[in-house]
Amino acid sequence: MSTPMPMPMPGGPRLASPVGLGKALVALFCAVIATDLFALLAGARVHGLTTDIINEDFDAFTDEDLDRADLLYSASGVAQVAAVIATAVVFLVWFHRVRRNADVFDPSAHRMSAGWAIGGWFVPFANFLLPRRVAGDIWAASTLPGPDGGAPRVSYALVNAWWTAWVCTLVLGRYASRVYDRAEEAEEIRQAAAVLFAVDLLDIVAAVLALLFVRKLTRMQHARATGARV
Repeated sequence: MSTPMPMPMPGGPRLASPVGLGKALVALFCAVIATDLFALLAGARVHGLTTDIINEDFDAFTDEDLDRADLLYSASGVAQVAAVIATAVVFLVWFHRVRRNADVFDPSAHRMSAGWAIGGWFVPFANFLLPRRVAGDIWAASTLPGPDGGAPRVSYALVNAWWTAWVCTLVLGRYASRVYDRAEEAEEIRQAAAVLFAVDLLDIVAAVLALLFVRKLTRMQHARATGARV
């Protein structure tokens, strides 16, 4: 896809290409997936060592093994946070851009102003709903009209799948972090590591779906701007 996009409304809202940001987001989501895989390996090591402790198999590990496992798990958490922060910043910029572009494509398709493309993520509790509403409106406005110029047939399957996976990851992740922070005994640590393992797997699913959402919507807007087919 070429980056330039036409500006069909002189004097009005202007289109800005989301292609470069979309490519950056694909790379960042791949980094998120990589850190999740790192966390899965580190978590599996913690789970295995705590199992050895519970079974009193003290010949299977040393104090150095415990220290390395704890350090590795902490490092994986830091890497995950860094990747998520970087991705979130670029995603917000991209999300606001595609929202403003959608105003050019179909101003009547939106139930909320463009500012909510950023602000909606920071409203407690409402952030489980508002960004999905904005995303749905952007998706509808960016969909090409039918072959006969009629109303487009809009499918929200990918939008809903991405949003559901993200919300589930967020909720389960907060619960798992509290459980792990409170764990003291070996069995508690093992159970918490198992929950965090599930969260990391779910986060990989959410990242893959987010990557597909970004790629698809970026292509939809490029096609809508240039008159090409997706």
